[in-house]
Amino acid sequence: MELAYYSDLAVRLVNSEEPARGTDSLTSVEAVRALFGESQSAARRATDADVTRLRSVRARLRAVFEAAASGDEVLAVDLLNALLIEFPVSPQISGHEFRDEDGRPKWHMHIADYAANAGAGYAATASMGLAFHLTELGADRLGICEAPPCRNAYLDTSTNRSRRYCSDRCATRANVAAYRARKRLDAERSDSPPRRPSSDRPDRGARTGRTADTAHDSIPATDR
Repeated sequence: MELAYYSDLAVRLVNSEEPARGTDSLTSVEAVRALFGESQSAARRATDADVTRLRSVRARLRAVFEAAASGDEVLAVDLLNALLIEFPVSPQISGHEFRDEDGRPKWHMHIADYAANAGAGYAATASMGLAFHLTELGADRLGICEAPPCRNAYLDTSTNRSRRYCSDRCATRANVAAYRARKRLDAERSDSPPRRPSSDRPDRGARTGRTADTAHDSIPATDR
């Protein structure tokens, strides 16, 4: 199944809003149609009502990513299952546009869209794609960008599961911020007065006005 394509629909929808920056690109029918990408037949069915529908689904899909990113796999699965129940899909065998060297169809699984409206169809396909991605690769592959103020969702496809940012731009910005923070810390340390060496501190006997010898001499001979 075209997992990368279907699960990317979920990422595309979630990232149509940037809450920390106060931006939202999902404000019109044209924006809804743009989300579908190459699925022009489905996009043509979009109406003003699909803007509201997809905004609601967007918030729920973001919650899936946030739960997975925080390590709560059970919550992520529960939230995704709720979407799958509400927006079911119809798997279908397809061979369109894929031919082997003998001209025969290359059969593969395809998610058919028979939803009543464009928003429901998009939600069903995006949720199923994300579900396949999670079960095949792991919930820890669903991430939220760690470069503030960005909170974009992403799918980690790295070989060592090391991705932390949604894009190279955010990774560069985070690395620069971390470097500057280290430089500021080094500067603060160099400007602070040096600590007094422990050898220069008076010992306990000196602070009490008694040396170790005088303390020893004060003990009666019978107790030594």
